[in-house]
Amino acid sequence: MNLDTTAVLAEFDAQVRRGLHPDGSGAVGERAGPVVRWTTADGAGWSGIVWSGLDGDTADEVIAGQVAFFAARGERFEWKLYSYDQPPDLGDRLAAAGFAREDPESLMVADAAEIAGNAGAVAALPDGIRLARVTDEAGLDLITEVHGRVFGPDPRLRAALAAQLRNPATVMIVAMAGDEPVCSARVEFGAGSAFAGLWGGGTLPQWRGRGIYRALVGYRARLAVARGYRYLMVDASPESRPILERLGFACLAQTTPYVWSPGGAAASC
Repeated sequence: MNLDTTAVLAEFDAQVRRGLHPDGSGAVGERAGPVVRWTTADGAGWSGIVWSGLDGDTADEVIAGQVAFFAARGERFEWKLYSYDQPPDLGDRLAAAGFAREDPESLMVADAAEIAGNAGAVAALPDGIRLARVTDEAGLDLITEVHGRVFGPDPRLRAALAAQLRNPATVMIVAMAGDEPVCSARVEFGAGSAFAGLWGGGTLPQWRGRGIYRALVGYRARLAVARGYRYLMVDASPESRPILERLGFACLAQTTPYVWSPGGAAASC
């Protein structure tokens, strides 16, 4: 099935970027003038700007206002910039305001049922590999270990995942080779949206190229279809994008995190 990417992107903007339904992390979303802003609550969740409706005349004032808001909270936050956001030089304006630009990713979307039935995504796992749901603290240790070995340490990750552990809107999975975790991922089922989010997928280098990542995509696609979700969405790294394209995902936009920290350090949210 070929996606009408223009129509799907409009759905994504309306349901995901502008949506204010709780995401299960504990963060609180709100419309703050021309932006949609999420903030942590009691230390849980994520802080950032996920949508903005700006132009050349308003952008700098709005950016300054959001910096002042988060500075008063003593809180780092991410401005999630999409390649179609306005004005065209918004990234330069964020950088001038003290934001640190991080590596861009590709917004990839696919029809969930199509991926669930894709032979490439449902291929058998390699011998000796099994998938395990993360349901307890020991499982959190495993998924955090894989993430740290693949993407580097993130001191906030485990606490964020712990907040979602018993939330039915999030499913976390680890691929195990005996007692060793070799790949991990999660899927988030946002309320009020047709999009299920695939996050955190990563495989240890020595286990890549064996179909484990693809199998985890297919596994999560089947969960999404069972819950009635129409689309899958991924913020894909350059390494993941070719795999997802071969499975049938389409790139709708580029997304780049711009991170502001109270101390000025270039740290991720």
